Amino acid sequence: MEWPHVTAARTRSRVLLDRIETLLDTRVPHDTTCVVFGSLARREFTSGSDLDWTLLVDGHADPDHRDATDRIESWLQSEGLRPPTPGGAFGELTFSHDLVHRIGGGDDTNRNTTQRLLLLLESTPVFGSDEHERVVRQVLTRYVEEDLVGALDSPYGVPRFLLNDVVRYWRTMAVDFADKRRDRRGDKWALRTAKLRMSRKLMYASGLLICFSCDFLLPRLDRPSQPAKTKHVVDHLTGLVKTTPLDVVAWVMLSCFETLSEPTARLFAAYDEFLGLLDDPEWRSHMEALTPAEVDGDERYRVFKKLADRFENALTEIFFDRDTPVRELTRRYGLF
Repeated sequence: MEWPHVTAARTRSRVLLDRIETLLDTRVPHDTTCVVFGSLARREFTSGSDLDWTLLVDGHADPDHRDATDRIESWLQSEGLRPPTPGGAFGELTFSHDLVHRIGGGDDTNRNTTQRLLLLLESTPVFGSDEHERVVRQVLTRYVEEDLVGALDSPYGVPRFLLNDVVRYWRTMAVDFADKRRDRRGDKWALRTAKLRMSRKLMYASGLLICFSCDFLLPRLDRPSQPAKTKHVVDHLTGLVKTTPLDVVAWVMLSCFETLSEPTARLFAAYDEFLGLLDDPEWRSHMEALTPAEVDGDERYRVFKKLADRFENALTEIFFDRDTPVRELTRRYGLF
């Protein structure tokens, strides 16, 4: 099947990533990597998208790191790229120590949780891929090593520590969405609703499938040591988180479940239409200005809602309605 808007967005994203790499290459400290998130990392960049990024440091503290973030911000703005939302989790320095060691507890701030989970679920390095992968593997190792059951000892082999953090992050996004509606007085409410119901929900679904895949796609080792088991699981997880949420869904479905091909096709069709809407400046501008009080009588929002319902119905069928391991794992781990 063909998804023209997905294809166009991927081409556009690849061109922009190459452009940014050329712009920033050799201009930042050697022990850092510029990591992008959001639509560009998902290869879904459309007109009007923000460019979410951070300078990820995996080395000694250096005064030049702060200056480097200022240079990156200046260079990107000079190219006409929209900066991250002020006061958010991006456009600043990020230190690997916090991502690796502050998982849970009072020191795991909303910002730290956001950066860590998005590092795993939707990030890509503009350059410095070795540093990026090293930090990703360190974070995943923390999740796998400290799993109370052990990633390959439980009946299903699902890494619960990681799964619980993926679920927690999804719930946090939903709660924060309500807070932002109050704090921002409905600013861009309809567009943020569209992203929550589509791209954020797709990211969550891919996170669940990444964890579930350890049960039915990860070959069992014959009497391995604990370090060998840990490396085995981390290798598998690393390979998945280096792809995009759409790729994860497609790969898991195509690898295992012919019975899920039809709802997966409907999911992709709905998402392709969504990307087409996001790339329409008129639609995007309309949704940015639409307030909650205007939704009921708005035709554009009604069309989007039907599209989002189709997307959600496809996800429901994949995770709940078909007799597959995905349904069994959702039943076992999805709530309790």
